[in-house]
Amino acid sequence: MVTAEAEPRVLTGQHFMNGDIAFAEGALAAGCTFFAGYPITPSTEVAERLSRRLPKLGGVYVQMEDELASIAAVLGGSWSGAKAMTATSGPGFTLMMENFGLGVMTETPCVIIDVQRGGPSTGLPTLVSQADVMQAKWGSHGDYEPIAFAPASPQEMFDLAISAFNAAERFRMPVFVMADELVGHMTERVTIPSEDRVSIVNRKRVPAGSEDRLFYAADEDLVPPMPIAGEGHAFHVTGLTHDERGYPAGDPLVHDRLVRRLTHKVQIHEKELTQVEELMTEDAEVVVVAYGAMSRSARQAVMVARERGIKAGMFRPITLWPFPFRKLRGLANQVNRFVVAEMNLGQIAREVERHLRRPATWVTHAGGKMIPPEEVLLALQETAR
Repeated sequence: MVTAEAEPRVLTGQHFMNGDIAFAEGALAAGCTFFAGYPITPSTEVAERLSRRLPKLGGVYVQMEDELASIAAVLGGSWSGAKAMTATSGPGFTLMMENFGLGVMTETPCVIIDVQRGGPSTGLPTLVSQADVMQAKWGSHGDYEPIAFAPASPQEMFDLAISAFNAAERFRMPVFVMADELVGHMTERVTIPSEDRVSIVNRKRVPAGSEDRLFYAADEDLVPPMPIAGEGHAFHVTGLTHDERGYPAGDPLVHDRLVRRLTHKVQIHEKELTQVEELMTEDAEVVVVAYGAMSRSARQAVMVARERGIKAGMFRPITLWPFPFRKLRGLANQVNRFVVAEMNLGQIAREVERHLRRPATWVTHAGGKMIPPEEVLLALQETAR
């Protein structure tokens, strides 16, 4: 029988693995101890990997009856003190949106990876898309400020799993990883560091003897410490608008104060959260904005454009939300022309145009295939004229 001691949590070394498995290993390295989910292509390998690994490490894996139950179980697991997550794709992601909002309102740390496929509805279960990125921003009702990362390789699936768990714990909220089918299913080298080199963030917990504390009274970073079920605290958790005691308050002033704090706790840490990659932007005259798997095609187009005398560069948002508009605007001071390439019909393209206050050239496809470098290159050539 395999014991928890016989299998390491962090599989230090060089591996050849697909993105979904790399994400599962990143989650374990970040300290994940609870998974609840429902199998759905193309994210199923995340669940399969954790179904084998988590129980051997003393964690809990639960296959739920559907995605509604999955995200509810994840929220409950988090309140028990676990680092909790789920994995899904388009239709399941839609079903999770209501309880994502509950997680925002109750300030419940957890991670949701959406390995995107073609939609709407059942769509293209086995083929790629990036058409869920705006759902991460606006998919649940009410005002909120999401955190979402977009990996472009199996290595980043591992790395951003850790970033997502750290952000969830740091800011006490659900955090998205907006992967896509190509990144989830491609197989590449993944370097996993030693356990002592993995930087892990744990949530602030309410200390013992704090019975008189207002459990939703925030610290200076606007994030309150979290009481954990079973640790002796008497606290109340509700999706209703609540005051600093945690109890419902049907007061517009209380609601405005609460929702502003929930959004501001992310906004004031935008610089800390924002990750981008810039390729040859120092002297660029035209820049491609691309993310996730699409950035791999865009990178090739930029390299060929350079060979043909076009001063092209690439701007890759690794953090999609909060959108890195300050860095993009800084780049716009030297670049007049932008091309946005994405596997949807222009979701981030609209965000780019909104922040730049100028039109961009769109290279889009509704999903099902990677847009080839030739199409991006053609847009670069036409834009550079």
